[in-house]
Amino acid sequence: MTTLTHSIFLRCAILLLMISAASACTAKTSSEDLIVIQGAWVRPTNPGQAVGAAYMTLTSKEDVSLVSVEADVSKNVEIHSMSMENGVMKMRMLKTLPLKADVPYKLAPGGFHLMLFDLKKPLAVDEQVDFVLTFKKNNNVTFKQTIKASVQNPA
Repeated sequence: MTTLTHSIFLRCAILLLMISAASACTAKTSSEDLIVIQGAWVRPTNPGQAVGAAYMTLTSKEDVSLVSVEADVSKNVEIHSMSMENGVMKMRMLKTLPLKADVPYKLAPGGFHLMLFDLKKPLAVDEQVDFVLTFKKNNNVTFKQTIKASVQNPA
């Protein structure tokens, strides 16, 4: 092998190693690895009722924010909080729900929850609801996670 051929071969090998290392560093972590969603359920509704509610526990491995939610059974989903103020229960829409790393956030009756507006039909026990949750990292990168929740009566 000539010196020129050896030099070109060596440079190509180094370049391939650099590209391989860069690819490994930029590989995306799946949203299922980053966000764990447990105990997702939806409250059943009565005929003619146009609003529903969904609950779950969200745990993230990084600081992220839940920025939007979609559901196949409704036209609009809002993130809400409930709190007691001077003996009056107050419900507020939140633009985002910040999640701190490794801290479970329980969306439950009487606290944080998802409101499903303009339901397409009443929600009956044992039906499944498909949700798409959109999260945003601190670097403004967004990612989505899809889950299924069953419609069930509160425990």
